[in-house]
Order: sequence, then C-alpha cells, then structure tokens
Amino acid sequence: MDNDLRSISEARQAALDAHEAWLKFRRFSPEQIDHVVAQMALAAEREAGRLGELAYQETSYGKAEDKRLKNLYNSRFVADWLARVRTLGVLWKDETTKVAAIGEPMGVVAGLIPVTHPTALVIFKVLSAVKAGNAIVCAPHPRGVRSSAETAQIMADAAVQAGAPEHLVQCMKHASIEGTAELMRHHRTSVVLATGGAGMVKAAYSSGKPTIAVGPGNVPCYIDRSKRADLSEIADGILTSKDFDHGTGCVCEQALIVDQPVSRILREEFRNHGAYFCSPSEAEALSSEMFDSSLGIIPRNVGQSAARLAETAGFSVPPSTRVLICDQTGVGRDFPLSAEKLAPVLAYYEVDDAAAGYALSQEILRFGGEGHSASLHSSDPDVVADFSGLPVGRVFVNTPCMHAGIGFSADVEPSFMLGTGTLSGSITSDNVTAMHLINVKRVAYESRPWRSLSEMFERTNPS
Repeated sequence: MDNDLRSISEARQAALDAHEAWLKFRRFSPEQIDHVVAQMALAAEREAGRLGELAYQETSYGKAEDKRLKNLYNSRFVADWLARVRTLGVLWKDETTKVAAIGEPMGVVAGLIPVTHPTALVIFKVLSAVKAGNAIVCAPHPRGVRSSAETAQIMADAAVQAGAPEHLVQCMKHASIEGTAELMRHHRTSVVLATGGAGMVKAAYSSGKPTIAVGPGNVPCYIDRSKRADLSEIADGILTSKDFDHGTGCVCEQALIVDQPVSRILREEFRNHGAYFCSPSEAEALSSEMFDSSLGIIPRNVGQSAARLAETAGFSVPPSTRVLICDQTGVGRDFPLSAEKLAPVLAYYEVDDAAAGYALSQEILRFGGEGHSASLHSSDPDVVADFSGLPVGRVFVNTPCMHAGIGFSADVEPSFMLGTGTLSGSITSDNVTAMHLINVKRVAYESRPWRSLSEMFERTNPS
C-alpha cells in the first residue's frame, strides 16, 4: 500500500479510536483529569533530553540542547500553569446577573505538528488538549514523524497508567499531506489545532472544521536612543533570542530598527556578544542560500548555525559567531532578508527617530508579519504608547522576543502557539492555551420579568 493510502487509513482509524476514548474520558472529574495531565508532564520531563536529541538527529534543525529546554518548558512551566487554571465545570458565576459559565470539552483535537518543533509542540498540544477534557491525534510533519511519535507514545503510556482510556493520545506514524487532510476533515474530529507555514494554515482553515491556526511572523525590533545605557544587555538578549534553537521560533526578532544616535555603539555591543556583520556581497550570497527565486525559504538551511550558513554562502566567520547581521536599505521582494528568516540571521536598519522606526516596523509587518508580534527597547513611555498601535497581537517592551512570546520573561499566557489574529487569517490573536479548547456553556436564570419587554418598548415609543 502506498504511504499516502496508509496515512489516510491510519487517520480514519485514529479519529474513530480517539472519539471512543473521549466518550469514556468525559466521565472523568476535573481532579482526575489534572492527575492524568500531571503524570503525562512528568513523563515528558523525564525524557526531555532524549527527545530533544532525537528531534535534532531526525530533522537536523536547531540545537539539541535548546530542544531539550523547549521540552522542559512545556512539560514543567506550561504544565504548572495548567495546574492552576480551571477549564471544566463551573468557571465563574455572577450572583447579581444570575449567570454561570460551564466549561465543556470539544471532543477530538487534530494537532498538526511542524518539523521545527516536533517534540515540544506535541508536549504542548497534548497537555493542553487533555487538560481541556479532549482526546488528541497528532499529525506530524513527515520529516519529524519518529520524534513526534515517540513523544506522543511516552505521554500516551503515562496517561493510561494514570487511569485514562487507551487511544486518548495518539500520533500518526504514516505522515503525509493526504493523511493529515483526512484527519482534519474526519467526521469525528471536532477541532483542528494547527501550527506551521502559510500553506498549512490555509489547508487547515479549508478543512471545514473549526480551526485554531497560527501562521508566520516577521518581528521588527526597534531600539530607541533612550536605552543608551542598556545597549550591552539589549544586544546580548536579542542574540540569545535569535539564536535559540538556531532561529526556528517564529516569535524571535527578524529585523533590527536602530535609532541612529545609538547605532554605532550598538553595533560594537553586538560584535562583543557574538554577532558578525556581513559585507554587502556576503549578505547577497547568504540571501541566495536562504531563499529561492519566489522568496520561499530553502528547507535545508532552516535552523542551521551562523558558521554553517556562512560556509554554505561561501565566506567564513569566527567559530564563536552566534548570529549573522545584514545591513538593509529597503523592504520587500527586492530585499529577501527583510522577510522572516528561520535561522540566526537578522536584518539591520538605521532610522532618524522613533517615528521613522514606527513607519519601518509597519512596512516590515506588511511584508509578512501582520498580526504576530513586534518589540521595542525604550525608556520613553510616549514611544512605547506609539508602538502599541502596530498591527500585531503582542508588543514586547524591553525584553527578548523569544523569551517574552512564550510567556517566560513577560506575563502573557505560557504557550507555544501564538495567534496572529484576523490580520493574517487566524481566528485569535491570543497566546493559545487549553482555554481555547473548551466550549463555554451559560446557565442563566431569569433576571427581569419577561412580561416587561412590551412595557419597556411602550415607554420608549417616540410617539
């Protein structure tokens, strides 16, 4: 049997098995569900290092150590947050209005897993789905199927040992576009939880099922003259953010927009902390290696080290180089490095003032990042207020984007799925959590006499 046929068959059976498991799981109390989630998180935490290494070996993207940290973040930090929130049963009640909100599960979740995060996103989506009382079937990218399946199996075994029904957590082992499409549109699938590129997001929203999908980002980062005293810390933070897992996170910085009065000093600070500024010819060669003629990202160069990218482009950098920085003079198709780069590469612009920085940030976002995120480093509250008007779902202030976006260095909800809102075709601009995977029922008592409706209109009749 061809792999696509195997994949379709597997998707159908997985959806049916997941639905049967969910019908049994619906009888579990919130306390029982919390126990299952906690045991799955512990199992994933114990295997975080091995799974990170497996993900790196299978995909060749990023860094094994950072993949371990991503696994730990989700199995520990996100799990701790989930333990403190209530998703099912009475969420709140208002004695004055006589309304109560009841959380109920959605059913079977189809969790699409990208190749850039084959283990961390399985951990995140499984914990979130089950915390919301759902079953989940993960559909991994073909290049990450082994590590995704291994992660899901570890969590599935832990769930069963904690008393959950078999097949509550599954992962497809015959991954294909056709199989993923079948899973998304299957009549037993209730909701699609999708992470990936623009094509995948479009396919998810075309499946005919309720979908929570998040797309690409192109995060501009403005550095204001008011932060002159903090440039060393800013440079180190940005490089750490951008080189985390070799730039595979869509929330990390993509373009630096620097206030001209601090640019010279900031360049030196970037160099001191491990950045290499490319010459124009080096930047052009690098661009050719990272993007094809239609401005598509070339997969083989995703998540590679700065030294490896430079070597591929035909030049050399010091072994300690963390990030390649390329001066740019424009935005758009004639300037490919102004687009999202899933690698430790940053575009660099100088501007005269904050107003010019804001305008350039808007231009960069329009080129492929509207709805996602933006950041700035400023001590001027007026500048911060102005940048809060950018067309994005989140604006991070004085903190590295990677750490802020996932909810670590900024107190947004901890998540590995960052909604991009209607500006980029997403249903939400939130950091997606288990709270997005429940239906909320209102129980409402009569709060005013129903007979008063006609009397109210008679009293307000203009005649």
